[in-house]
Amino acid sequence: MIALTLAEAAKAVDGTLDAADPDAVITGAVVTDNRRIEPGGLFVCVLGERVDGHEFAAKAVADGAVAVLATRPVGVPAILVDDVVVALGRLARAVVARAADVRIVALTGSAGKTSTKDLIGQLLTKHGETVFPAGSHNNEIGHPLTALQVAPTTRHLVMEMGARHKGDIEYLTGITPPTVGLVLNIGTAHLGEFGSKQGIADAKGEMVEALSADGVAVLNADDPLVRAMSSRTKARVVLFGESQDAHIRATDVRLDATGRPQFTLSTPAGSAPVQLRLYGEHHVSNALAAAAVAVELGMPVDRVAEALGEAGALSRWRMEVVDRADGLTVVNDAYNANPESMRAALRALATMAGKGPERRRTWAVLGEMRELGEDSFDEHDAIGRLAVRLDITKLVAVGGREAARMELGARNEGSWGEESVLVSDADAAIELLRSQVRPGDVVLVKASRSVGLEKVADALLADGAAK
Repeated sequence: MIALTLAEAAKAVDGTLDAADPDAVITGAVVTDNRRIEPGGLFVCVLGERVDGHEFAAKAVADGAVAVLATRPVGVPAILVDDVVVALGRLARAVVARAADVRIVALTGSAGKTSTKDLIGQLLTKHGETVFPAGSHNNEIGHPLTALQVAPTTRHLVMEMGARHKGDIEYLTGITPPTVGLVLNIGTAHLGEFGSKQGIADAKGEMVEALSADGVAVLNADDPLVRAMSSRTKARVVLFGESQDAHIRATDVRLDATGRPQFTLSTPAGSAPVQLRLYGEHHVSNALAAAAVAVELGMPVDRVAEALGEAGALSRWRMEVVDRADGLTVVNDAYNANPESMRAALRALATMAGKGPERRRTWAVLGEMRELGEDSFDEHDAIGRLAVRLDITKLVAVGGREAARMELGARNEGSWGEESVLVSDADAAIELLRSQVRPGDVVLVKASRSVGLEKVADALLADGAAK
């Protein structure tokens, strides 16, 4: 991070020093996990559900931290504040403000945020020193921790922003005011919290409202609720998508035999062919969004296309495809799920099956999609029906009432008989799969994060060495 003295840090967070040298300098990382302390770092004493970070303050300093950020004296050098999470955000804002040349890209959406963030990060890394988070560090703690990694030489900062409540994105953009604000889509994730898709759009639209007149709003031309956000910003608007009037377009979209997209990237500055390494047609929209950001920040179109072709899946459990030595393919997409991402994963699975006499058997091991509110049963029913329409060989619904509704939807859609089954938990799914899968099959595993279905994918991979 950009070095600060403890006095400067205390002023930035409206805190006071306790047993600390005001001239001591924070030169290392700011962390909330004392196991990751490095010399010159700052340890943030977060009060969690199970652990109070204050209990690890002394060890953090013993391991090299110059001080801790705390709400009470802890017997070691400290910056004392009323709320460490709020103070963490203030500290990040102060550090980012010192990085005068950094260009901040912020993105949000109901689905595809992390995959798109990873694409943007990989593209911009080829265009200058870039900071972007590993995984989904998109809340009030992970967000400032990422921003604090900015150094004097950083050229781009890419920030993923999630929203569970109205005002969340407004708060995060206050920490890292974006140069470019990207909205991917409006779906039904967190529908139970926001009440309607329009309510979700209202919250996600805080992204473009945070942009100044010299900023850029990158919006999905194919999503009416996102396109409508152009009226909510002072910034210049760039549209991406397959719509005819999109500034950054994909034409000639097709999938190869393994389900990886190919298309022509068309921009006002020229066109270039793209072959993605990622699986599923839904990644075309993500790639276009990343391309739009990169082009706006000065990358030539041919370099953007080349970088898209080289980019891989960086974050775990998001369409993570692994082939066992016996030919069984495991698609681990168990990090999270909502109706939009579930449909995209099923379509990708159907494509990976192939066609004709060499068509592979496909298994959809699906768990509950949470936080869908009163629409939950209908959405699970629709996913079960879609599995039938896509000719998935077998649906394994894992869990309770919502999973049962998914399995019932499959049965009601067609005469599946034993082609769909309900099991109680991940262990039951593992037992079933071990007895029935065979070499050459493709198994998709997907559910909301709290269901923990990655356990199924891990077990299948442990049963046979990967290629």
